[in-house]
Amino acid sequence: MVIRDRHRPLGGSVVMNVSQEHGPLSGFTVGVTAARRADELGALLQRRGATVLHAPALRIVPLADDSELLAATKELIDLAPDVVIATTAIGFRGWIEAADGWGYGEALLGRLRGVELLARGPKVKGAVRAAGLTEHWSPSSESMAEVLDRLLAEGVDGRRVALQLHGEPLPGFVESLRAGGADVVLVPVYRWLPPTDLTPVDRLLDAVVSRGVDALTFTSAPAAASLFARAEERGMTAEVTAALSHDVLSACVGPVTALPLQSRGLDTVQPERFRLGPLVQLLCQELPARARTLPIAGHRLEVRGHAVVVDGELRAVPPAGMALLRALIRRPGWVVARAELLRALPGAGRDEHAVETAMARLRAALGAPKLIQTVVKRGYRLALDPAVGSKYAD
Repeated sequence: MVIRDRHRPLGGSVVMNVSQEHGPLSGFTVGVTAARRADELGALLQRRGATVLHAPALRIVPLADDSELLAATKELIDLAPDVVIATTAIGFRGWIEAADGWGYGEALLGRLRGVELLARGPKVKGAVRAAGLTEHWSPSSESMAEVLDRLLAEGVDGRRVALQLHGEPLPGFVESLRAGGADVVLVPVYRWLPPTDLTPVDRLLDAVVSRGVDALTFTSAPAAASLFARAEERGMTAEVTAALSHDVLSACVGPVTALPLQSRGLDTVQPERFRLGPLVQLLCQELPARARTLPIAGHRLEVRGHAVVVDGELRAVPPAGMALLRALIRRPGWVVARAELLRALPGAGRDEHAVETAMARLRAALGAPKLIQTVVKRGYRLALDPAVGSKYAD
């Protein structure tokens, strides 16, 4: 089952995996914005046939260099909290390790043993127990909303609550606790900053605008916010928003990650379980479902991002050929003039001979030349089967 938002209407390295025994994502290009666990996500996507474009949109500040975390740790040791909320496994482990490095490890663990310790999900519980602690409770939904509901139901007036942040503030969560009378201490366990090298991010943004990717994956809200911040710096916000609104699928690991996109009126898809595996499985459902399939000249043609499937066989198509094919498939059965096809070619000039050259290469890539008919002195059209041709043809 898929969770959808109500609003719905990389230049890093590129790895292509196209074979006759294709996977569900073969022929599609997926952008990965993750800074952490990007290799794992990329491997999962590639295993299913996707071309992966990786551009980490963030970098993580080393914990030991973060003075705010040190100050928050000292504050909690000096004045014990009543409740501590651990939101991420990597963040909680990093907090304990950083405290050890500063010489406050045992003092911090001593404080945490005497408080109500809430863990947001199974991975966080594992990190808590690995530190020799025991969580008091963990929500079955892994949702911060459920944590908030529990705390407010218990009553937080006069209680001191420490909240381990997961890379960005949680204003609604914090404001609700403070409105209930809680003294909230924020623990910024790690901090996201823009990447040192912006070249991969710029290439990814260019690929989004040119529709060179079919989907973008987001595993953290800061990554989504950082990507748009860079788009704004380059004056590309409107173009990126338009691409994500209509052609490029935004796939988020969970609802918190989706918030920066939702705030811009963009739609996302999310798996029910907020994990990388279910996120990839969701893409395996969503992207093939968006492919255009038509019966043409006795064959079954499925158009994917950078490849086509002809009678079940995956065939890579060069960019110029894909541009022509998409122009033809927008009006299946109709004659598309050479001048219009020339405009569709990336970087084409005024010589219509470029259309003929690209068309010859497209037909060779398809392996079935009769899929596309030449209409003398007019242009080209897809050779729709007679059973469906009357529905589309001019």
